[in-house]
Amino acid sequence: MADQPHSTELPGTSGILNPDGTNGNATRRFPAKGEPLIHQVNWEGLKTLYMKEVRRFFKVQTQTIWAPAITTMLFLVIFTVALGRGDRQVLGVNFATFVAPGLIVMGMMQNAFANSSFSFLAGKVQGTIVDYLMPPLTEAELMVAMIGAAVTRAVLVGLALTLAMLLWPGVSLSMAHPWAVVWFGLAGSAFLALLGLLSSVWAEKFDHNAAVTNFVIAPLSLLSGTFYVIDNLAPAFQAISRVNPFFYVISGFRFGFLGQSDIGDTNMAVLHSALGVGVLDAALATVLFFVLRSGWKLKG
Repeated sequence: MADQPHSTELPGTSGILNPDGTNGNATRRFPAKGEPLIHQVNWEGLKTLYMKEVRRFFKVQTQTIWAPAITTMLFLVIFTVALGRGDRQVLGVNFATFVAPGLIVMGMMQNAFANSSFSFLAGKVQGTIVDYLMPPLTEAELMVAMIGAAVTRAVLVGLALTLAMLLWPGVSLSMAHPWAVVWFGLAGSAFLALLGLLSSVWAEKFDHNAAVTNFVIAPLSLLSGTFYVIDNLAPAFQAISRVNPFFYVISGFRFGFLGQSDIGDTNMAVLHSALGVGVLDAALATVLFFVLRSGWKLKG
């Protein structure tokens, strides 16, 4: 009606102006168009994606945590029975104690790869990749959440393996250098998680991902000194082993328990290996960041 007050909306504002000039919607303040709501790190989005990935594998923990732990434990049983008879000594300890740390970190690395290599690939196959690309997350935040979830699974598998191996007769897992156990365990898991995420970006079907697992990850894991010291190999094969990054992760992790390894004769050699693994992780993360930013094989 003509005698009723009317409201006016000011251009470029989100509030409504009352006849007395006050904002009738003062409690609801919205930014102008194009002004970002998230100025720095989207912590809430990062946490949400991380928890989504963790819950995904934890809902089927029998398959994703306990089954890999039991499978890796079988390696200890088989190799201990086959090669560990007669109190065989390697690096001054019995064979079971020598091989246990390598099996733990090998299980951690393989499961980190399995976790991170699944999400993008499943999204592309099922047509749900938009669930990862549409949320307001930067490429770095997306990487941190997914790599963090993969490393979390690796740590849980490592703890399950440690618990199982402590029950095996003759295995001693006392730590001589805890820093090496933590660093090589986390850095090695992150390395495979980054590699797995790259693999899931590249792969277009599950066969592609399986090919990377069977023809790259498994051979590099098994031929990395997990079950032997490379000094027993011919010089040519020793040289090949020393360009395998898995060798440095496994031997460095073993150094944390035994206080010695076949990386080198001094602790400085192990420290150099730790720095090298860190540099490799940083380089791989940089490559993955730019691949995600380009949208290669993700954005049609």
